[in-house]
Amino acid sequence: MNKAADLAEEMGDDGTVIRLSGNLAIACLHDLPARLDGYQDAVRAIDLSQVDHIDTIGAWTVHRTAARLGADIVGANEDARRLIEAVGQLDEPVTIRPDHAPPWKRVVGQIGEAVTNAGSTLFGLLGFFGASLVTTWALIRHPSRFRVNAVVQRFEVVGVSALGIIGLMSFLIGIVIAQQGSVQLRQFGMEMLTINLVGRLTFRELGVLMTAIMVAGRSGSAFAAQLGTMKLTEEIDAMRTIGVSPMEALVLPRTLAVVVMMPLLGFYSSIVAIIGGGFLCAVSLDIPPITFVQRLREVVPITDLWVGLIKAPVFGVIIALAGCYQGMQVKANAEEVGLRTTAAVVQAIFLVIVIDAFFAVFFTWVGWN
Repeated sequence: MNKAADLAEEMGDDGTVIRLSGNLAIACLHDLPARLDGYQDAVRAIDLSQVDHIDTIGAWTVHRTAARLGADIVGANEDARRLIEAVGQLDEPVTIRPDHAPPWKRVVGQIGEAVTNAGSTLFGLLGFFGASLVTTWALIRHPSRFRVNAVVQRFEVVGVSALGIIGLMSFLIGIVIAQQGSVQLRQFGMEMLTINLVGRLTFRELGVLMTAIMVAGRSGSAFAAQLGTMKLTEEIDAMRTIGVSPMEALVLPRTLAVVVMMPLLGFYSSIVAIIGGGFLCAVSLDIPPITFVQRLREVVPITDLWVGLIKAPVFGVIIALAGCYQGMQVKANAEEVGLRTTAAVVQAIFLVIVIDAFFAVFFTWVGWN
């Protein structure tokens, strides 16, 4: 078995025959591949009847030489024949690097792929929203199936646990708005209008918008990760097997919790941002809190409050559906849980901002400006 590989050449009337012998394993080939490469003319056959053993490298050497010289392989035993046929099936050109494409082709391809993914995701979200409506109607018809405990638990996770971070964020945003606004308005001697800026901008836009972004990053990502992990561990399939609807048990409680908590969190965020703006006005502009509150009552119409409260539940629906939809799409492995979680946050924030722009146009059209 350890005899070194060797070859002998036999000339005949019908052509040259190369007879290989010994061990055609990688450790015993030595200079045999180089000697075989030295043959340039056609060879009638390569005889393996005297070969004691052959491995994958030896089989590949024989197959490559036979293909290059147009020779037949003869005398091989059953194992050698199967091995040579196996390596022959892999005789395909291997591309280490893809063919170079012009930059404009790559850019167009990436744009097309992004558009296709966006369209399929939007279509999937619409279908998921329709399934949620069907499930909601089923629960209205059969209220005994409504899971109160699950909804109350989500109230705590989505709302109560988020009060601290949303309050801190809103307070700092109120300070930033007041500080930047006062710096610009001071050029015209109109620092008092900082109150107008803080009040209207907070109640109408930033309070509910920043809350939606925070909830999307905090709760939307949690929904995607939780449902994605359950999908990966086949818990959702087990629920379907025992007759429990995942839409009723998992999606609807989360969606309802976010829809109910978003107006409350948005109002809370606006109030805290007003407090932050009033704090800076008192410290930096010497505007007393009483004057600040009185001015707010004069310049902020009640419609600004209604605008924020109307947008909040719509944003809640978008955040919950994006998180739950992406979580339910997990199929392959744990890495996809992270990818779907990231996609849920990005899509929720993007859709919230798009819908907010439509709301701005709509409320201006109806005269709430």
